[in-house]
Amino acid sequence: MTTRHAVISGASIAGLSAAFWLRRTGWEVTVLERAGAFRDGGQNVDVRGTARDVLTRMGLFDAVKAQNTTETGTVFVDSSGRVLAELPDAGPDGATAELEVLRGDFAATILRALPDGVEIVYGDTVSGVEDGSEHITVSTAAGRRLRADLLVIAEGVRSTTRDLLFAEVERRDLGVAMVFGTIPRTANDDTRWRWYTTTGGRQVHLRPDNHGTTRAMLACTGDFGGFDRADALSRFRDRYADAGWESRRVLDGFDVSEDVYVDQLTQIRMPAWHRGRVCLAGDAAWCVTPMGGGGASLALISGYVLAAATAAPGRIEDGLAAYEEWMRPLVDDVQNFPGWLLRFAYPRTRFGLRLRRLADRAFTSRLLAPLTAKITQVAASDRELPPAPVSPRRS
Repeated sequence: MTTRHAVISGASIAGLSAAFWLRRTGWEVTVLERAGAFRDGGQNVDVRGTARDVLTRMGLFDAVKAQNTTETGTVFVDSSGRVLAELPDAGPDGATAELEVLRGDFAATILRALPDGVEIVYGDTVSGVEDGSEHITVSTAAGRRLRADLLVIAEGVRSTTRDLLFAEVERRDLGVAMVFGTIPRTANDDTRWRWYTTTGGRQVHLRPDNHGTTRAMLACTGDFGGFDRADALSRFRDRYADAGWESRRVLDGFDVSEDVYVDQLTQIRMPAWHRGRVCLAGDAAWCVTPMGGGGASLALISGYVLAAATAAPGRIEDGLAAYEEWMRPLVDDVQNFPGWLLRFAYPRTRFGLRLRRLADRAFTSRLLAPLTAKITQVAASDRELPPAPVSPRRS
């Protein structure tokens, strides 16, 4: 029997998870990545719910845990840095998860563990796809022509290949912009995620990392899409001129940081994640945004479920339908958060801020802490993971 060949476009968590599991179940795998080299860095991600089981099956639980950011908890602070409330410790899937790592560290751990024979091509992208009766042909910008039985698009929320091949893509702008970056650590930084909310729909976040620096984020309501880094940071500086706490330090740090990233939060919703021998995985299919949470966990799970669904002989299309059927409930559970959550998270007025702080104290009280803890329980399923037969030649 001819070995089936999968082409994966995108080498972040979803693409690498798919590469790992498809190779383990007997596929030949080629990964195309737009960037010229592996993309390190990035902000906090975590491994929750069913993704913990997937990580264990990969044999990577301890390796990922060893990359822990050193974060020990999550607190809400006021403009002087005084703690107003602390989110309850909800075990391994709390606000600060047991497996709390940086995106780059997480992806690098999977990359190092890829089975022999996975080919990764950097600096190239999909330029076209031709459907055949028994296979597809993937053309790339660098002039490659790859015959494949399956194309997995894992390029992220703004995937160009998805937009080339799928007509029905709903982009739901949440009306929130975030700017992330790495700044120098100071003596006043500690091991907690410190979360500051103020009027005007603005937040400031500081989180420790395991590299001797601090990961910072500014988040606010509004539209910052379409601006380059300099213009976006200028607009954030204007918006945060009177925000207080550590906002000036963060903006000064962003001016010289090498890994600043601005994102207009946009959910991706689609009626189908597969067409013929092509499927979507991760943010390209269902970006849940940081408002929903669990994006990295869903990306990791998707690679396993995809490989399990397509491991048995038969029509690729049937396997892709089974993959989507298994993943949909997990994604829907995260994407469909209530509309009032945005207004609550980003109060505009002093009155709204007072209500927010009262609610924070109430929901972190001993009485309501068990209910609050459930908010962080994402990417979890009561269903058993489907079995993924491992090819003896690939294990």
